[in-house]
Amino acid sequence: MKIHKTSTIFTRKDAIEKIPMRARSQSWLIRTRHLLHEEREPPPLISHMMLIFSFLLILLSFPWCLFFCVKVVKEYQRAVIFRLGRLIKGGTKGPGLFFVLPCIDTMKIVDLRVLSFDVPPQEILSRDSVTVSVEAVIYFRVSNPVISVTNVNDAQFSTRLLAQTTLRNVLGTKTLSEMLSERDAIASISEKVLDEGTDPWGVKVERVEIKDIRLPHQLMRSMAAEAEAVRRARAAIIAAQGEKDASESLQTAADTIAQNKMTIQLRYLQTLTKISAQRNNTIVMPYPIEVAKHYMKKFHQKS
Repeated sequence: MKIHKTSTIFTRKDAIEKIPMRARSQSWLIRTRHLLHEEREPPPLISHMMLIFSFLLILLSFPWCLFFCVKVVKEYQRAVIFRLGRLIKGGTKGPGLFFVLPCIDTMKIVDLRVLSFDVPPQEILSRDSVTVSVEAVIYFRVSNPVISVTNVNDAQFSTRLLAQTTLRNVLGTKTLSEMLSERDAIASISEKVLDEGTDPWGVKVERVEIKDIRLPHQLMRSMAAEAEAVRRARAAIIAAQGEKDASESLQTAADTIAQNKMTIQLRYLQTLTKISAQRNNTIVMPYPIEVAKHYMKKFHQKS
Protein backbone atom coordinates (compact mmCIF):
# COMPACT_ATOMS: atom_id res chain seq x y z
CA MET A 1 0.00 0.00 0.00
CA LYS A 2 2.85 2.37 0.75
CA ILE A 3 4.47 1.67 -2.59
CA HIS A 4 1.18 2.36 -4.35
CA LYS A 5 0.78 5.69 -2.56
CA THR A 6 4.34 6.73 -3.38
CA SER A 7 3.87 5.89 -7.04
CA THR A 8 0.63 7.88 -7.12
CA ILE A 9 2.31 10.97 -5.70
CA PHE A 10 5.21 10.55 -8.10
CA THR A 11 2.81 10.36 -11.04
CA ARG A 12 1.06 13.57 -10.00
CA LYS A 13 4.38 15.35 -9.60
CA ASP A 14 5.38 14.24 -13.07
CA ALA A 15 2.12 15.59 -14.47
CA ILE A 16 2.78 18.95 -12.83
CA GLU A 17 6.39 19.07 -14.00
CA LYS A 18 5.29 18.56 -17.61
CA ILE A 19 3.30 21.79 -17.51
CA PRO A 20 5.30 24.88 -18.59
CA MET A 21 6.35 27.32 -15.91
CA ARG A 22 4.28 30.05 -17.53
CA ALA A 23 1.15 27.95 -17.07
CA ARG A 24 1.83 27.32 -13.39
CA SER A 25 0.09 30.46 -12.26
CA GLN A 26 -1.62 30.83 -8.95
CA SER A 27 -5.00 30.44 -10.61
CA TRP A 28 -3.95 27.14 -12.17
CA LEU A 29 -2.66 25.85 -8.83
CA ILE A 30 -5.97 26.67 -7.19
CA ARG A 31 -7.90 24.90 -9.95
CA THR A 32 -5.72 21.80 -9.41
CA ARG A 33 -5.49 22.01 -5.64
CA HIS A 34 -6.82 18.46 -5.35
CA LEU A 35 -3.66 17.20 -7.11
CA LEU A 36 -1.47 18.78 -4.45
CA HIS A 37 -3.66 17.87 -1.51
CA GLU A 38 -1.16 15.34 -0.19
CA GLU A 39 1.67 17.89 -0.30
CA ARG A 40 -0.12 20.50 1.80
CA GLU A 41 1.09 20.90 5.33
CA PRO A 42 -1.19 19.20 7.84
CA PRO A 43 -3.15 21.55 10.09
CA PRO A 44 -1.53 22.18 13.47
CA LEU A 45 -2.83 20.75 16.72
CA ILE A 46 -4.55 24.01 17.63
CA SER A 47 -6.74 23.65 14.55
CA HIS A 48 -8.03 20.29 15.72
CA MET A 49 -8.66 21.73 19.16
CA MET A 50 -10.63 24.64 17.68
CA LEU A 51 -12.65 22.22 15.57
CA ILE A 52 -13.55 20.15 18.64
CA PHE A 53 -14.44 23.30 20.54
CA SER A 54 -16.73 24.41 17.73
CA PHE A 55 -18.62 21.10 17.76
CA LEU A 56 -19.00 21.29 21.55
CA LEU A 57 -20.33 24.82 21.23
CA ILE A 58 -22.91 23.62 18.73
CA LEU A 59 -24.06 20.83 21.04
CA LEU A 60 -24.31 23.11 24.05
CA SER A 61 -26.18 25.88 22.25
CA PHE A 62 -28.51 23.70 20.19
CA PRO A 63 -31.03 24.67 18.77
CA TRP A 64 -30.19 28.39 19.07
CA CYS A 65 -26.96 27.82 17.19
CA LEU A 66 -28.96 27.09 14.04
CA PHE A 67 -29.51 30.82 13.58
CA PHE A 68 -25.75 31.24 13.20
CA CYS A 69 -24.73 27.93 11.61
CA VAL A 70 -27.34 27.51 8.88
CA LYS A 71 -26.82 29.72 5.85
CA VAL A 72 -28.73 30.11 2.60
CA VAL A 73 -27.43 31.44 -0.72
CA LYS A 74 -29.45 32.05 -3.86
CA GLU A 75 -29.19 30.24 -7.17
CA TYR A 76 -26.90 32.87 -8.68
CA GLN A 77 -24.60 33.04 -5.64
CA ARG A 78 -21.81 30.93 -4.20
CA ALA A 79 -20.27 31.02 -0.73
CA VAL A 80 -16.48 30.71 -0.54
CA ILE A 81 -15.74 29.29 2.91
CA PHE A 82 -12.46 29.42 4.83
CA ARG A 83 -11.95 27.28 7.90
CA LEU A 84 -9.31 28.73 10.18
CA GLY A 85 -7.95 30.66 7.21
CA ARG A 86 -7.77 27.64 4.92
CA LEU A 87 -10.04 26.98 1.97
CA ILE A 88 -12.34 24.07 2.73
CA LYS A 89 -12.53 21.02 0.51
CA GLY A 90 -14.59 21.88 -2.55
CA GLY A 91 -14.00 25.58 -2.03
CA THR A 92 -17.60 26.75 -2.30
CA LYS A 93 -21.05 25.98 -0.96
CA GLY A 94 -24.42 26.59 -2.52
CA PRO A 95 -26.84 27.25 -3.92
CA GLY A 96 -29.39 26.52 -1.23
CA LEU A 97 -28.98 25.54 2.40
CA PHE A 98 -25.65 24.63 3.98
CA PHE A 99 -24.01 24.45 7.37
CA VAL A 100 -21.02 26.39 8.74
CA LEU A 101 -19.13 25.95 11.98
CA PRO A 102 -19.26 28.89 14.37
CA CYS A 103 -16.12 30.79 15.31
CA ILE A 104 -13.86 28.96 12.86
CA ASP A 105 -15.63 29.35 9.50
CA THR A 106 -15.71 32.58 7.53
CA MET A 107 -17.41 32.99 4.18
CA LYS A 108 -17.70 35.45 1.34
CA ILE A 109 -20.69 35.57 -1.01
CA VAL A 110 -19.83 35.82 -4.71
CA ASP A 111 -22.39 36.86 -7.33
CA LEU A 112 -22.21 34.81 -10.54
CA ARG A 113 -24.56 36.98 -12.61
CA VAL A 114 -23.38 39.10 -15.52
CA LEU A 115 -22.42 42.54 -14.26
CA SER A 116 -21.73 45.70 -16.22
CA PHE A 117 -20.03 49.03 -15.68
CA ASP A 118 -19.30 52.14 -17.70
CA VAL A 119 -15.70 52.95 -18.46
CA PRO A 120 -15.33 56.69 -17.73
CA PRO A 121 -14.32 58.94 -20.65
CA GLN A 122 -10.71 58.27 -21.59
CA GLU A 123 -8.60 60.92 -23.33
CA ILE A 124 -6.74 58.88 -25.95
CA LEU A 125 -4.14 60.01 -28.48
CA SER A 126 -4.69 58.16 -31.75
CA ARG A 127 -1.94 56.97 -34.06
CA ASP A 128 -2.39 60.03 -36.28
CA SER A 129 -1.98 62.39 -33.27
CA VAL A 130 -5.66 63.23 -32.70
CA THR A 131 -6.97 63.44 -29.14
CA VAL A 132 -10.38 61.83 -28.70
CA SER A 133 -12.56 60.99 -25.71
CA VAL A 134 -13.84 57.40 -25.70
CA GLU A 135 -16.50 55.80 -23.50
CA ALA A 136 -17.19 52.06 -23.32
CA VAL A 137 -19.36 49.50 -21.53
CA ILE A 138 -17.97 46.24 -20.13
CA TYR A 139 -20.06 43.14 -19.40
CA PHE A 140 -18.41 40.48 -17.24
CA ARG A 141 -19.16 37.70 -14.78
CA VAL A 142 -17.30 35.67 -12.18
CA SER A 143 -16.48 32.29 -13.72
CA ASN A 144 -14.57 30.87 -10.74
CA PRO A 145 -15.64 32.21 -7.33
CA VAL A 146 -12.67 30.65 -5.51
CA ILE A 147 -10.09 32.33 -7.71
CA SER A 148 -11.95 35.65 -7.63
CA VAL A 149 -11.59 35.66 -3.83
CA THR A 150 -8.13 34.15 -3.33
CA ASN A 151 -6.21 35.64 -6.28
CA VAL A 152 -7.30 39.26 -6.15
CA ASN A 153 -8.44 41.62 -3.43
CA ASP A 154 -11.38 43.10 -5.37
CA ALA A 155 -12.12 41.42 -8.70
CA GLN A 156 -14.65 44.01 -9.87
CA PHE A 157 -12.46 47.02 -9.06
CA SER A 158 -9.42 45.39 -10.66
CA THR A 159 -11.44 44.62 -13.78
CA ARG A 160 -12.50 48.27 -14.00
CA LEU A 161 -8.90 49.50 -13.84
CA LEU A 162 -7.70 46.93 -16.34
CA ALA A 163 -10.53 47.86 -18.72
CA GLN A 164 -9.41 51.50 -18.73
CA THR A 165 -5.78 50.67 -19.50
CA THR A 166 -6.75 48.06 -22.10
CA LEU A 167 -9.01 50.53 -23.89
CA ARG A 168 -6.19 53.07 -23.99
CA ASN A 169 -3.66 50.56 -25.31
CA VAL A 170 -5.93 49.19 -28.04
CA LEU A 171 -7.25 52.53 -29.29
CA GLY A 172 -3.78 54.08 -29.18
CA THR A 173 -2.77 51.86 -32.11
CA LYS A 174 -5.67 53.03 -34.32
CA THR A 175 -6.12 56.11 -36.46
CA LEU A 176 -9.14 58.37 -36.16
CA SER A 177 -10.80 56.96 -39.27
CA GLU A 178 -10.27 53.41 -37.99
CA MET A 179 -11.83 54.32 -34.64
CA LEU A 180 -14.93 55.68 -36.35
CA SER A 181 -15.35 52.89 -38.90
CA GLU A 182 -14.09 49.78 -37.05
CA ARG A 183 -15.89 49.91 -33.72
CA ASP A 184 -16.85 46.23 -33.79
CA ALA A 185 -13.29 45.11 -34.53
CA ILE A 186 -11.89 47.34 -31.76
CA ALA A 187 -14.48 45.98 -29.32
CA SER A 188 -13.56 42.39 -30.22
CA ILE A 189 -9.84 43.02 -29.73
CA SER A 190 -10.46 44.78 -26.41
CA GLU A 191 -12.67 41.92 -25.24
CA LYS A 192 -10.01 39.32 -26.08
CA VAL A 193 -7.19 41.23 -24.40
CA LEU A 194 -9.28 42.03 -21.33
CA ASP A 195 -10.49 38.43 -21.02
CA GLU A 196 -6.92 37.14 -21.07
CA GLY A 197 -5.93 39.64 -18.39
CA THR A 198 -8.81 38.81 -16.05
CA ASP A 199 -8.64 35.02 -16.44
CA PRO A 200 -6.21 34.61 -13.47
CA TRP A 201 -8.78 36.48 -11.36
CA GLY A 202 -11.62 34.10 -12.19
CA VAL A 203 -13.45 36.74 -14.25
CA LYS A 204 -14.89 36.13 -17.70
CA VAL A 205 -15.41 39.18 -19.92
CA GLU A 206 -18.59 38.59 -21.91
CA ARG A 207 -18.74 41.70 -24.07
CA VAL A 208 -17.12 45.07 -24.71
CA GLU A 209 -19.04 47.85 -26.44
CA ILE A 210 -17.67 51.22 -27.58
CA LYS A 211 -20.31 53.60 -26.27
CA ASP A 212 -19.19 56.94 -27.70
CA ILE A 213 -16.23 58.57 -29.43
CA ARG A 214 -16.12 62.33 -28.91
CA LEU A 215 -14.00 64.52 -31.16
CA PRO A 216 -12.61 67.99 -30.35
CA HIS A 217 -14.96 70.83 -31.36
CA GLN A 218 -12.43 72.35 -33.75
CA LEU A 219 -11.97 69.03 -35.50
CA MET A 220 -15.73 68.53 -35.69
CA ARG A 221 -16.15 71.95 -37.36
CA SER A 222 -13.43 71.23 -39.90
CA MET A 223 -14.91 67.81 -40.67
CA ALA A 224 -18.37 69.35 -41.06
CA ALA A 225 -16.99 71.99 -43.45
CA GLU A 226 -15.23 69.30 -45.45
CA ALA A 227 -18.40 67.21 -45.64
CA GLU A 228 -20.41 70.28 -46.72
CA ALA A 229 -17.91 71.03 -49.49
CA VAL A 230 -18.10 67.43 -50.69
CA ARG A 231 -21.92 67.59 -50.75
CA ARG A 232 -21.90 70.86 -52.71
CA ALA A 233 -19.45 69.48 -55.26
CA ARG A 234 -21.56 66.36 -55.64
CA ALA A 235 -24.72 68.46 -56.10
CA ALA A 236 -23.01 70.57 -58.78
CA ILE A 237 -21.89 67.44 -60.62
CA ILE A 238 -25.41 66.00 -60.50
CA ALA A 239 -26.93 69.29 -61.76
CA ALA A 240 -24.43 69.50 -64.64
CA GLN A 241 -25.11 65.89 -65.57
CA GLY A 242 -28.85 66.62 -65.53
CA GLU A 243 -28.44 69.61 -67.85
CA LYS A 244 -26.30 67.53 -70.19
CA ASP A 245 -28.91 64.77 -70.32
CA ALA A 246 -31.70 67.34 -70.88
CA SER A 247 -29.86 69.01 -73.76
CA GLU A 248 -29.20 65.65 -75.39
CA SER A 249 -32.89 64.75 -75.05
CA LEU A 250 -33.94 68.09 -76.58
CA GLN A 251 -31.56 67.58 -79.48
CA THR A 252 -32.96 64.10 -80.10
CA ALA A 253 -36.52 65.47 -79.98
CA ALA A 254 -35.66 68.26 -82.42
CA ASP A 255 -34.14 65.79 -84.88
CA THR A 256 -37.24 63.61 -84.65
CA ILE A 257 -39.59 66.55 -85.24
CA ALA A 258 -37.55 67.76 -88.22
CA GLN A 259 -37.92 64.41 -89.96
CA ASN A 260 -41.76 64.62 -90.07
CA LYS A 261 -43.66 67.84 -90.86
CA MET A 262 -46.85 66.67 -89.14
CA THR A 263 -45.03 66.28 -85.83
CA ILE A 264 -44.71 70.03 -85.31
CA GLN A 265 -48.42 70.43 -86.08
CA LEU A 266 -49.32 67.82 -83.45
CA ARG A 267 -47.04 69.54 -80.96
CA TYR A 268 -48.78 72.83 -81.75
CA LEU A 269 -52.22 71.33 -81.10
CA GLN A 270 -51.00 69.75 -77.86
CA THR A 271 -49.78 73.13 -76.64
CA LEU A 272 -53.17 74.67 -77.44
CA THR A 273 -54.87 71.94 -75.40
CA LYS A 274 -52.70 72.72 -72.36
CA ILE A 275 -53.36 76.44 -72.64
CA SER A 276 -57.13 75.98 -72.93
CA ALA A 277 -57.18 73.82 -69.78
CA GLN A 278 -56.02 76.75 -67.64
CA ARG A 279 -58.46 79.29 -66.21
CA ASN A 280 -57.50 82.61 -67.78
CA ASN A 281 -58.89 85.32 -70.00
CA THR A 282 -56.52 84.70 -72.89
CA ILE A 283 -58.19 83.74 -76.16
CA VAL A 284 -56.03 81.81 -78.59
CA MET A 285 -57.04 81.62 -82.24
CA PRO A 286 -55.34 78.71 -83.99
CA TYR A 287 -53.87 79.65 -87.35
CA PRO A 288 -52.72 76.97 -89.79
CA ILE A 289 -49.02 77.07 -90.48
CA GLU A 290 -49.52 76.13 -94.17
CA VAL A 291 -51.64 79.29 -94.74
CA ALA A 292 -48.95 81.39 -93.12
CA LYS A 293 -46.32 79.84 -95.36
CA HIS A 294 -48.50 80.52 -98.46
CA TYR A 295 -48.80 84.23 -97.65
CA MET A 296 -45.13 84.44 -96.79
CA LYS A 297 -44.21 83.10 -100.25
CA LYS A 298 -46.45 85.66 -101.98
CA PHE A 299 -44.97 88.44 -99.89
CA HIS A 300 -41.45 87.45 -100.89
CA GLN A 301 -42.42 87.22 -104.58
CA LYS A 302 -43.87 90.75 -104.59
CA SER A 303 -40.87 92.13 -102.83
